[in-house]
Amino acid sequence: MKRLQAAIVTLMLGLPVAPAGAGEAVNLILNWTPTADHSPFYYAKAQGWYEKAGIDLTIEVGKGSGVSAAKVGSGGSPFGIADLATMLVAKSKGADDVALMSIYANTGQTFYWLKSYGVNGAKDFAGHKIGNPPGDASRVMWPAFAKAAGLAPDSVSFVNIGPTAKIAALKSHTVDIISDFYNEHDLKVIEFGPDLGYVNWKDIGLNPYGNSLIVNGAYLQKNPKLVEDFVRISQKAFAACVADVTPCLKALLDQVSGLDKENQERQWERIKFLMTDEFTTTKGLGWIDGERMKKDYELVQTYLGMEKPFDVTTAFTTKMLDPAIKMDASKVKK
Repeated sequence: MKRLQAAIVTLMLGLPVAPAGAGEAVNLILNWTPTADHSPFYYAKAQGWYEKAGIDLTIEVGKGSGVSAAKVGSGGSPFGIADLATMLVAKSKGADDVALMSIYANTGQTFYWLKSYGVNGAKDFAGHKIGNPPGDASRVMWPAFAKAAGLAPDSVSFVNIGPTAKIAALKSHTVDIISDFYNEHDLKVIEFGPDLGYVNWKDIGLNPYGNSLIVNGAYLQKNPKLVEDFVRISQKAFAACVADVTPCLKALLDQVSGLDKENQERQWERIKFLMTDEFTTTKGLGWIDGERMKKDYELVQTYLGMEKPFDVTTAFTTKMLDPAIKMDASKVKK
């Protein structure tokens, strides 16, 4: 008997032991390479907030909103960050996506060019080359911009440029125009000075919701409590970073190499502006308004067409948000 007990103990000692309270493995695919607008996720992870809620979070570098919307929609990642108009396009093609929280209440989509290249506004885009990644939201939504700007959709050509190579491509004249988020604006001003020209999409009457936290619909149905915890922790982290971005950027820079701290600080000031509207300041940080979503759906339907139309109310939910956490507009520099 003693020999049997000894043998059992020996076997048990050789078995791997699961850590106490091991969390649910959860993946978040970003829309892009990590920058300041993703810092709240890194901050919440560094603080152990996700872990405390039983979430073992992995943050995956993205390759464009089209890619992240497709991966989440297919169940390849439970959570993701994607431009909402791009997500609606993906949903019409069968992607099982649901938006949970807006990050950019205003569109960050902006085109940049150099005036010395003969471009002085959107009216001059025809015949020029635009550089961005294949899955970039502005490429997916280009027909909408083109129509609003009075351009033929096929009047420009696109060149595949990596997310971090856009400025270099513009500087070397590999392309004439680049698309980028408004939060990167200051870097281009510093690089190109008065030769820089730009237009934000809202300046031509297009202001769809921008980057947002999305979830796979089937995953949401199966794990409502985990999804609610993930959303509220993320919401809390964004509010904390609005109050003081310093520890948030530290968490980002500790995990992501090649980022300039001062540039990320400048970006965050732009991001706070993009996060702020009448709903995020009164209803809850990250709030998604139903009427605006209807307009975004109509925009996508009008300019791009829906492969398979759907009820837009199935594309988002605000039920996971904590209404007590609101965007603090006093922290936004005018």
